[in-house]
Amino acid sequence: MNAIPNAWNPTSAQKRNTRLYQWMKKHGYENYDSFYESSIHSISWFWDEAVKELDIEWYHPFTEIVDLSNGIQYPHWFVDGKINVVHNALDKWARDPLKKSTTALHWEGDNGDQVSYSYEQLHLKVNACAHGLSKLGIGKNDVVTLYLPMLPETLIAMLAISKIGAIFSPAFSGYKADAVATRMKASESKLLITADGFFRRGKLINMKEEAEKAAEQCPSLEHLVVVNRVHEDVPLQENKAVDWADLLKNETDYKTVQTNADDPFMLIYTSGTTGKPKGAVHTHAGFPIKAAFDAGICMDVTKDDTFFWYTDMGWMMGPFLVYGGLLNGASILMFEGTPDYPEPDRLWQLVENYKVTHLGISPTLVRSMMRHGEKWLEKHDLSSLKLIGSTGEPWNPEPWKWLFEHAGNSQVPIFNYSGGTEISGGILGNVLVKPIQPVSFNAALPGMDVGVYDQDGKMLTNEVGELVLRQPWVGMTKGFYKENERYENTYWSRFKDTWVHGDWVILDDHGYYTITGRSDDVLNVAGKRLGPAEVESVLVEHEAVVEAGVIGVPHEIKGEEPIGFVVIKPEHSKDEALVNELKDHLVHKLGKALAPKKVHVVSDLPKTRNAKVMRRAIKAAYLNQSAGDLSALENPEAVEEIQQVGKAASQKA
Repeated sequence: MNAIPNAWNPTSAQKRNTRLYQWMKKHGYENYDSFYESSIHSISWFWDEAVKELDIEWYHPFTEIVDLSNGIQYPHWFVDGKINVVHNALDKWARDPLKKSTTALHWEGDNGDQVSYSYEQLHLKVNACAHGLSKLGIGKNDVVTLYLPMLPETLIAMLAISKIGAIFSPAFSGYKADAVATRMKASESKLLITADGFFRRGKLINMKEEAEKAAEQCPSLEHLVVVNRVHEDVPLQENKAVDWADLLKNETDYKTVQTNADDPFMLIYTSGTTGKPKGAVHTHAGFPIKAAFDAGICMDVTKDDTFFWYTDMGWMMGPFLVYGGLLNGASILMFEGTPDYPEPDRLWQLVENYKVTHLGISPTLVRSMMRHGEKWLEKHDLSSLKLIGSTGEPWNPEPWKWLFEHAGNSQVPIFNYSGGTEISGGILGNVLVKPIQPVSFNAALPGMDVGVYDQDGKMLTNEVGELVLRQPWVGMTKGFYKENERYENTYWSRFKDTWVHGDWVILDDHGYYTITGRSDDVLNVAGKRLGPAEVESVLVEHEAVVEAGVIGVPHEIKGEEPIGFVVIKPEHSKDEALVNELKDHLVHKLGKALAPKKVHVVSDLPKTRNAKVMRRAIKAAYLNQSAGDLSALENPEAVEEIQQVGKAASQKA
């Protein structure tokens, strides 16, 4: 394959100054590929050195890095080690004379409210919350559901829950009662912490009402704690309800509970395409260490940085922000609102005001911001940015280039990052010691033994294959909560002792990876595999198109045919001429056999709140089928419009 020009090349000084390079050099490596090979050749050596480099502190040292006696599916990491994530994320910094007065948390609300906590101040609040939780009878291994927007109290609660040895389970703040109740019942939650409401685009969202409906459906629930965010005079439910302020009355020291390295600290549910959500179990020495490693060593987050990922605590990037930032002694920024409210420059205003060094966003969010033009970026000083992170879905070249040129002035690296909830972070990324190309990933991350397999389990190059992992890693989910058979069937049933991740990937001759989509999204058109992202990229290239979604629908001759959905810029007309132009463009780029014959112009595409396009929602709506769990959708009206398009298309046929 022909080499693609590099978009970003690290200077020798930039490379030498990264934490990754300095760590490699300490072990005698200057070449990343050689270091990576060593990291997967001896995973025990690698993860032992990683926890040392991150300065992870243990109450009792581990006697063995990893025990695989229960099989590769169930590794036991840091055997005999005693630890607590809160000690490493908060306690040790709050007692450090050089760190305790520095900012741990910046918070901004949708309505402009602001608050900041130093490590010392946050420590006092977490102690108070820990006392309050203990008083309610919450103890080791009890599950506490967090149904909260991005508030300071969300962070305080999750750290306090870990401090007492309990398990927190974050639920997306946009869920309705039934979705929250499903997760609470599955986890046998003992306590629910929610808010009276929150603000979104200037509107008051009543959260407590949904929380109470969810609470009624959960027999294991003993208490409901309510944070007063919107200061509405909402009466608390009898018996079970507790005011958050009453929980935080005792700010005296609370001795952090010593937990085993593999004790669970977080239970996070992922939305399944069908059936009930999957509960990924994460441990004190798992998720936090992987998140801290990826953020600190790979993304180069340091004690002097401000880390901000636009997300919700119910998505894994929320906890990733917390532990990736705090375990590295950085400041984190949490934001309640939306990136384009009240004006399209809200995101860039946050970067400027808080001097954000590491900004995490999604490709769909960038595409939506492109609509507003560059003038909104140009109003702000973005010189604090050192890195822009991107996760959630594959890129198209045009928005990647727009972000790189306009937000990063063609100098700030874009760290494409792909992994998942069950991974605790990334499998693939853009390490800062190698050149970066648009859209792709320049490396498998250290310690992640990556392969690209064909259907027979043989390695592929320059062809689409299944992304697999051949060895365990720190942060790997400890099964699914009370559903280990489902866990084994999901990830381990295809090839022996091999994790099949569910992404289609191409690895080229130059060592760059490109994700073409989820393997359950991939189209099979007349025997040829076609990634939806490939077709979407072609559509987005057209000057009229802002964003695109592509699905496959049954076809009696080809087996499957691609159907395109596009959102166009306001200055273009939704007419037959434009649709024909888009079809011609697709044929020119993809060839007649693979190009979609049908392209529909719609007002919007169904998205989650963190701006990820939900293709299965498009497909289900178009075919008038059930889409499974759609509780994470931000804009259900987009589904309704596509349903109408599908009905009209079926009537025509």
